Amino acid sequence: MNPVESLKAKVRDIPDFPKPGILFKDITPLVKDPASLRLAVHHLLHPFLGRDITAVAGMEARGFIFGALAAWELGVGFVPLRKPGKLPYNVQSVSYDLEYGSASLEAHIDAVGPGDKVLLIDDLLATGGTAQASCGLIESLGAEVVALGFVVELEALGGREKLAGYPVHSLLRF
Repeated sequence: MNPVESLKAKVRDIPDFPKPGILFKDITPLVKDPASLRLAVHHLLHPFLGRDITAVAGMEARGFIFGALAAWELGVGFVPLRKPGKLPYNVQSVSYDLEYGSASLEAHIDAVGPGDKVLLIDDLLATGGTAQASCGLIESLGAEVVALGFVVELEALGGREKLAGYPVHSLLRF
């Protein structure tokens, strides 16, 4: 088994979370293990090394884990995309639908701007709603989304199709 595929064993299934009928992919065993976390970040970033990236943005909350580590590895700043009411400065907002409800994200209005090339990172690509909204949020601030990276992709939910036109890399596909 190759090292990346071995990471699948570190993702556990939680049935009926956050509501009945949802099979949640829990990455906490992966991030708990330092070697697995290091391996995941390394392979998550590999396709983006050498690209002209000026910032990494991560979606609240688990996207902060991988996004901040990715930014550190690339030597660029990190932009948190937060739930409403969590950022202390002027914000730009976007609302979107999830597979099990609706949500909003915000970013400071000066988090990125024209000329910035942003790599969006999150733990999971499911239906693509959060990622698509995040792209719109970054672009509404004048920056360019150059690619998206995910630790886990649930292929049957078709999120990649919502992101047509953007390069998408997922580490583990279920």
